[in-house]
Amino acid sequence: MRVLIVSHGHPAFSIGGAEVASHALFRGLDALPGVEAHYLARTHSPVSRHEETPLMSLRQGPRETFVHLDGYDHRWISSRAIADLAGPVADWLGDLAPDVVHFHHLIGFGAEMLALVRRVLPKAAIVVTFHEYLSICLNHGQMVKTGRHRLCSRASPAECAACFPDWTPEAIHLRERFLKDHLLLADAYVSPSRFLAERHVAWGLPADRFAVIENGLAGSPVAPPRPIPDGGRRARFGFFGQVTEFKGLPVLLDAVARVPEAVWGDDAALMVFGGNLENQPEAFRDRFEKLMQAAGRRARFFGAYRGEELPRLMGSIDWVVMPSIWWENSPVVIQEAFHHRRPLICSDIGGMAEKVRDGIDGMHFRAGSAEDLADTLVRALTDASLWPRLSAAAPTPLDAAGCARAHLDLYRRMLGLRRGLAPVPARPAGRRAGESSRVQASSALAVQSPARGGAGAARREIMR
Repeated sequence: MRVLIVSHGHPAFSIGGAEVASHALFRGLDALPGVEAHYLARTHSPVSRHEETPLMSLRQGPRETFVHLDGYDHRWISSRAIADLAGPVADWLGDLAPDVVHFHHLIGFGAEMLALVRRVLPKAAIVVTFHEYLSICLNHGQMVKTGRHRLCSRASPAECAACFPDWTPEAIHLRERFLKDHLLLADAYVSPSRFLAERHVAWGLPADRFAVIENGLAGSPVAPPRPIPDGGRRARFGFFGQVTEFKGLPVLLDAVARVPEAVWGDDAALMVFGGNLENQPEAFRDRFEKLMQAAGRRARFFGAYRGEELPRLMGSIDWVVMPSIWWENSPVVIQEAFHHRRPLICSDIGGMAEKVRDGIDGMHFRAGSAEDLADTLVRALTDASLWPRLSAAAPTPLDAAGCARAHLDLYRRMLGLRRGLAPVPARPAGRRAGESSRVQASSALAVQSPARGGAGAARREIMR
């Protein structure tokens, strides 16, 4: 079986969770007998492209390819690089002829890439993994309302237009229809958490196409517990991840400053390991700097880290804190913490609450509440029995090999089902009563919004 994993970035250049998870799956699949795995990652300016083709190697692995695509509309998750997609990329896909094409994000590629694969590879199974709610929510896929960052439980044209006044409800409806029509071309969807799958089903995707498969963790040595002197405390807290508003660092820094000095003592510390601060809005950067200064000696910012550094960094802390103010899905940091037997302190919502068992292998606090998080930090610092009990109960996370086997089972089922289906017409004559949803999706690919000018004709070229 030949499998193509498609990712919006490569972990050698971007260390986001989706990039790490997709590449780990690629390596896990390629190690299985009877499987040949390939990896396609998007790159864009300022990386230079070849004059004749958008495809390049960038000297990664022998079956790792990059495609240079500019002209991407992130709000619509739509590509304007139609000539590159319908030309060199289509030719490359046809030559490779994978049995399965598995997308980890449509960012940078656009939803049109699904239509392209279905046209060029009518017998291939298409799988899409969701890592957040990008198709559902215009606010960076976080399902958090703009303004005061209140959690959002559902999407509708009217409610979304209230968050984004520059969008009309009609335009939001067209965006939703455009994305659903393309996503319906996929044979299966993968979600690493039940919570995220349920949100997409509530949005309108078919429940029977969802499989919940946890991201696999690449193997690494387990970091031993941090050495502490006799009578010492498990008093070092670590944050790992992107430094953004939604990751809740302001909540964490505020909480650290609230812990009484008599409890914090001289041995406690918050160690922040995270990148992407330089790309955040100026207001957030200023707020982050002020909160770091207010925390004083209690908090230290170490900046971005590489994946191979994680075991050593985990060895320097006792607790992992996840203060995210959005629902999250299944952050790789949770599995890393479990792998290294570091108890987690996390917000009580979404995939975090699903993965971390309160009082068993970690502790929950009320999302967005610095006061409640401060109380939880006090518990961690004052109850010496907590850390060894929670650490001992940490589950063994799914490894890359187990994740690859679970995906391979899914691919086989999808290919078996697909062999019983007639090829999807590239340009069906029209919708008639009784047409399958797959045919209906194909006929709707040329949805054209008022905001996108003449993109409809270009989009139709993908299906020609």
